[in-house]
Amino acid sequence: MEKTTQFYVVKTGDNLTKIARRFHVTVDQIMAWNPQIKDRNKIYPDQRIRVAPPLDQEEDGEYQRFPGADFFQASVTSPVIKAMGDRLVDENCSVYTGEPDSTWSPADQKSYAKWQRKLGFSGPDADGIPGKTSWDKLHVPAVYE
Repeated sequence: MEKTTQFYVVKTGDNLTKIARRFHVTVDQIMAWNPQIKDRNKIYPDQRIRVAPPLDQEEDGEYQRFPGADFFQASVTSPVIKAMGDRLVDENCSVYTGEPDSTWSPADQKSYAKWQRKLGFSGPDADGIPGKTSWDKLHVPAVYE
């Protein structure tokens, strides 16, 4: 995706999940940028939808900043972890048995390791503990606690 791409015209067979993956965003972001879409399961061919934030939106506010590797401990509960888990599900890197939640768990670590391997990392670089490079590529939506 080019940085300047702001809109996409829906084609037959598209759904919001496919479109979100294509543009490396979440379905929730697309829904927020397109208030005219009332039902995430109902989009139509030739419909024009926003697939990036408005140009005047600060880029820093779009994605969650990397909280540091020390953040990811068993005792940590934060909406950031839930947002990360939701993105891992979007990226087909989930080993969760249900929905991700806000407490760091072995399922989070295994899912994140799957994401790291998807990016081409291996060995100790695919240990499931987020690092800045893989975190920035995951595009976890900004969470305001």
